Amino acid sequence: MKDVWDALVDSTRREILKLLKKRDMSAGEIFNYFDITKPSLSHHLSILKEANLVEYKKRGQSIIYSLNLKGLNEVSDYLRWLRK
Repeated sequence: MKDVWDALVDSTRREILKLLKKRDMSAGEIFNYFDITKPSLSHHLSILKEANLVEYKKRGQSIIYSLNLKGLNEVSDYLRWLRK
């Protein structure tokens, strides 16, 4: 669970999750929304993947990122448990 909180503490990663909530996107599409370097975006995406918040699939030569609902449900379940 520590990886999840480390991932969510960063505003850029939270913004990436908001974008992916709207639709699946390639790294290039995500990159267009930020004023960061491509290596920095790659780092953010890696952290989100390690935290199980984002998943990806290869589509041709592109990698398409999407929200990992299972990972998000784990976070939601944990927060619900804390509130009880």
